[in-house]
Amino acid sequence: MKKFLVIQTAFIGDVILATAIIEKLHQFYPDAQIDFLLREGNEGLLANHPFINELYIWDKKNKKYDNLKALTKSIKRVNYDAVINLQRFASSGLITAFSGAKEKIGFKKNPLSFSFTKKIEHKIGNGTHEVERNQLLIKHLTDSVAAKPKLYPSNSDYQKVEQYKTGNYVCMAPTSVWFTKQLPKEQWVKLINKTDDQTNIYLLGGPSDIEQCEWIKNESKNKNVVNLCGELSFLESAALMQNSSMNYVNDSAPLHIASATNAPVTAYFCSTIPGFGFTPLSDNQKVVELKKHLKCRPCGLHGKKECPEGHFDCGVKIEI
Repeated sequence: MKKFLVIQTAFIGDVILATAIIEKLHQFYPDAQIDFLLREGNEGLLANHPFINELYIWDKKNKKYDNLKALTKSIKRVNYDAVINLQRFASSGLITAFSGAKEKIGFKKNPLSFSFTKKIEHKIGNGTHEVERNQLLIKHLTDSVAAKPKLYPSNSDYQKVEQYKTGNYVCMAPTSVWFTKQLPKEQWVKLINKTDDQTNIYLLGGPSDIEQCEWIKNESKNKNVVNLCGELSFLESAALMQNSSMNYVNDSAPLHIASATNAPVTAYFCSTIPGFGFTPLSDNQKVVELKKHLKCRPCGLHGKKECPEGHFDCGVKIEI
């Protein structure tokens, strides 16, 4: 029996996109043991996953390097056939390098890639999607066609959100960790006010997003807005989004949740661009961005805490 370990210790969206690797490995090796390593806080994404044997959780906030050392020892004892490292930082490179796996696979950008048995270029900006870049790591084990990411909400997840599925509804996820990845809150108010008053509108996000979404709700004229920030888990949100008539999102984690449930999605790209390779993969999807060219856009691969130019035209001037 083949034993695989997939490593992705970055953010929520990165973990969701990494599930495409799990799907592909299972397709080619249905009896294989597939394990996954992620950072603490993201484990809820992979609850109930039918193809994952063991989930390694790395606590980066408390005794980070002690936990890293303990994880590395645990991983080495398994004798993996292949460790597939999607992360491009030194910490995951150390785990890979000392894993004892027959194959150590990762991207050349990883500082420890010199110790890998197979290393692949990771090129951003040429329109290649991230799932396709990740697929290059296991092309020799499977084929060149990337699978789609997939999440698996449980029956209890669907039951939790059943109460909100009354009539037609849409979901909106107005926030992001990065300011310049967020469609401005005034733009969300405008979108809500343009929505049919017979449609329920659910605002999604974490506990830290409650205040901003409450402001958006209160500033809108629509009386059908419900602020669900902090109320739903990742998979409960996925269960609600899956049956929504549309999900409005930023270039952020909810975009990838929509992709992983094949939910309809409209994605707003402000400071980042679709060419980076993080666009929606749903059958029903639309990307919205500023039509006018800005010499300052994109201002970076990730978002920024504020607009470097001070005007934030890439978000403010998007047509709603």
